[in-house]
Amino acid sequence: MSTPVIELQKKIGYSFNQLDLLETALRHRSCGAKNNERKEFLGDALLGFVVADSLYRKFPKAAEGELSRLRAKLVKGVSLAVIAKKLGLGEFLILGPGEMKSGGHRRDSILADALESIIGAIYLDGGIDHARDFIDRWFCNQLENLSVSDAKKDPKTQLQELLQSRKLALPQYEVISTAGEMHDPKFEVKCSVVVFKNENLTCTETAKSRRIAEQKAASNMLQILQTKGLK
Repeated sequence: MSTPVIELQKKIGYSFNQLDLLETALRHRSCGAKNNERKEFLGDALLGFVVADSLYRKFPKAAEGELSRLRAKLVKGVSLAVIAKKLGLGEFLILGPGEMKSGGHRRDSILADALESIIGAIYLDGGIDHARDFIDRWFCNQLENLSVSDAKKDPKTQLQELLQSRKLALPQYEVISTAGEMHDPKFEVKCSVVVFKNENLTCTETAKSRRIAEQKAASNMLQILQTKGLK
């Protein structure tokens, strides 16, 4: 058994009976057909179920929509990448030459996928109880710090519902530019809204992903509309 594998198992808090399951969970698709995508699929489903079960028990009075938003907050890629970095997964990833050269071991999406793959591998090796134990240990802080107020709708949803309530056209999002390296990209996104007598309002925001840039632009647009009396 290699030293890196022993070290990773200690960090994970689980010893594999079938070490090939752990190895495959760390193998990115850039390495070829034998990769972690199937385990990622399984781990994603397991994570969603365990988190949903925990939220259901923690917030007995929360509505379905609130529970769904809380779950989405916990299992989104950025949150998973944070945990993956705490585990130091980047140094254990098995990547193809292209991904290694472009800094794939630091990319949030690859780290998040690997974490889900490890959850799937733990389940295949030891069953649901061990997978749940891993999830509980690494997501316990986020779960403990959650409140129903965290289920507030995201800015894009708030903006869309506000415009729909006023029978106005939905906002339009456009990527204006992309910059930066592959491991540290920057997306500039423009949000456009038509209000009143065909008045066109726009704002732009920049972030490391298109999704985050759109959310920031929507939040900015909500503030602009508020100053114009649209709430």
